[in-house]
Amino acid sequence: MFTTRPTLQGTFGMVSSTHWLASQSAMAVLESGGNAYDAAVAAGFVLHVVEPHLNGPAGEVPIILAPAGGDVSVLCGQGVAPAGATVAHYRSLGLDLVPGTGPLAAAVPGAFDAWMLLLKDHGTKSLAEVLRYAIGYAEDGHAPVERVGETVETVRALFENEWPSSAEVYLKDGASPKPGELFRNPQLAATWRRVIEEAEEIAGEAGDAGDKRVAEIEAARAIWREGFIAEALVRQAGRPTMDTSGTHHTGTLTAADLAGWSATYEAPATYDWNGWTLCKAGGWSQGPAFLQQLALLPDELPAYGSAEYVHLLIEGCKLAMADREAWYGDAGPGDVPVAELLSDEYNAARRALIGDKASHELRPGSPRGTEPRISAHAHAVAAGDDGFDAMGIAGAGAGEPTVAKSGDQEVAADGATRGDTCHLDIVDRWGNMVAATPSGGWLQSNPVAPELGFPLGTRLQMAWLEEDLPNSLTPGRRPRTTLTPSLALKDGVPVLAFGTPGGDQQDQWQVHFFLAVALRAAVRGGLDLQGAVDAPNWHNDSFPGSFYPRGMRPGSVTVESRVGEDVVEELRRRGHDVTVGEPWSEGRLCAVARDPETGVLSAAANPRGMQGYAVGR
Repeated sequence: MFTTRPTLQGTFGMVSSTHWLASQSAMAVLESGGNAYDAAVAAGFVLHVVEPHLNGPAGEVPIILAPAGGDVSVLCGQGVAPAGATVAHYRSLGLDLVPGTGPLAAAVPGAFDAWMLLLKDHGTKSLAEVLRYAIGYAEDGHAPVERVGETVETVRALFENEWPSSAEVYLKDGASPKPGELFRNPQLAATWRRVIEEAEEIAGEAGDAGDKRVAEIEAARAIWREGFIAEALVRQAGRPTMDTSGTHHTGTLTAADLAGWSATYEAPATYDWNGWTLCKAGGWSQGPAFLQQLALLPDELPAYGSAEYVHLLIEGCKLAMADREAWYGDAGPGDVPVAELLSDEYNAARRALIGDKASHELRPGSPRGTEPRISAHAHAVAAGDDGFDAMGIAGAGAGEPTVAKSGDQEVAADGATRGDTCHLDIVDRWGNMVAATPSGGWLQSNPVAPELGFPLGTRLQMAWLEEDLPNSLTPGRRPRTTLTPSLALKDGVPVLAFGTPGGDQQDQWQVHFFLAVALRAAVRGGLDLQGAVDAPNWHNDSFPGSFYPRGMRPGSVTVESRVGEDVVEELRRRGHDVTVGEPWSEGRLCAVARDPETGVLSAAANPRGMQGYAVGR
């Protein structure tokens, strides 16, 4: 079939990411002898520089890794709510929702420590070796993609009138970053240079080179948690800041919060489907919703791409996302009923709810025989008492701003943002594999910390200001995140790493991609990754959104026009409220794969938005 690009194949290494400079930087690390984890860290920090509207160092990153010959694990780079981030405190400020911007929405930053832990435990390169690419692009400049400047222009008034430290970086001499012109962030480069210098000094005369490498990384982690970076982040959190509530607020992040948190490893949530084992982050993410969508599929599927096929996937997604709303969160070990949600008995009953017509209801189940717990706000939006268009986004998907149609806004003038994320996948010649979805800490999320060159994140906006819910705002707990990288095994062996940006849409687009890989013919003896990336995609918004102002559109479906008029008409006949988008407007997939029998590696990247690239040899 026609694809926009070939599926790359080789034996040395493969990289796919949402920006070509990150992909090529990762490949450079592989070429210099580094492994997939060294390359992932280098690419992650480059993404902070070249996609600052999509992620930053003070954001978060979940990582799924499969070391050659080892077990799959999840590295959690999602920080928790600070000790002072209580429902009572936010309610005392007159708030019903956590603001979508500003320091009140800042969780403990998680991305930096997760990247450092990955480098220490699984990498081989030094701190300076992996940071050199990000430092170079920040210091010497890079040609920004169009959406960086467009995002800055959207929030220009906010930067000029309220966030001067952000204007200093992103409105140099009053001008936003322009494509084809070099954009620099010298303060960010200086921050990383200082981290390296201080870490090398602290590590001092550590034993051999390996010991010194580890000592430097541990020193960098300490500098982030307790050194000059921690001090600057706490100062920034304490500055009164205009946020989406229309009021100035200070945050709750303290030095003790930063010092007391670090990234951790955990076992993945898994589901077996037709010889595949799919691995996701646990119930503190939306990852199990991907698995449940597979569990809801019948033994016999309709023809791929048919109206019946699309209808089935949409309706299954609605049920899985309703369960996400009722049951997912960081409520404690065993408190999120993932096993029950993925059980055959439960999903057989849920599958029976899927009829020929589109559902316009929010229908969570009772996996443990107890009543589902839905927030009052979610009940309100499900009943139509709140709008989906509070950001001026009518009919558009919560996709990446880099692929939004002209006139659609994924960033509002007050900085409120939906779905802005990056992704990267890497496999090396030894068989090490990694998928990571860095996000948060966007340039539009919080004012730039002037001493550092980057802002705090806003992930707490995903927690509810209502007690006794799985996803209630609670000190020391992770807000339920939309970030959800994927890793798949075939007959028990890791073969595929993939993911996409897109907020609530991530585990819709990824299901469609995976099924396209699993159900369609191979190319050149391997998985048709590029064909699956390019395949027409779609999403629905029939559940409360994770981003401020947390609306929904019951019965809605947004499809790429390439889906076909016959499919669109049949979906409408079935009661779906269909919006037909641009032909290349849904999804932003990246993927790499490895054939364990031949050792052949492959990769593909999304053509939508014209910035995702795969490289390899």
